[in-house]
Amino acid sequence: MRRMLVAGVGNIFLGDDGFGVEVANRLAREPLPQWVRVADFGIRGIHLAYELADGGYDTTVLVDAVPRGGPPGTVYLIEPDTEALAAGAQADAHTMTPEAVFAAVHALGGNPGRVLIVGCEPSGTEERMGLSEPVEQAVGEAVRLVRELIGREGRV
Repeated sequence: MRRMLVAGVGNIFLGDDGFGVEVANRLAREPLPQWVRVADFGIRGIHLAYELADGGYDTTVLVDAVPRGGPPGTVYLIEPDTEALAAGAQADAHTMTPEAVFAAVHALGGNPGRVLIVGCEPSGTEERMGLSEPVEQAVGEAVRLVRELIGREGRV
């Protein structure tokens, strides 16, 4: 049976950095196939690394704020090379960027499987609660995109 993890990551106390958490929380309230696990990992990157190392997921969808230079609220679908990302980072429990998460997964002897990132261009990640208007509006688009990815995975 296929297994998919949808992991919301980010810090809700840093404005738009909480994008992934909000998307995961919305998806968790929707009916999804039994083979899909949705989880809010927030800033608990080391827990995400252990989940990826031990979980046996075919596909992992990370949902996060991803600054790439586009207009705030732009939603991206990225398929990163996790080995290349891991090679450029140190596993550090205090600063668990996605690169550090993949470094930790590889250090633990795990294989994250296929990884996709559903990212959103943040407007600001300063210390504050709540998403900016363009990022808040992008949450629905990201939820639809993740559901589309789940549908594609279910047909494989």
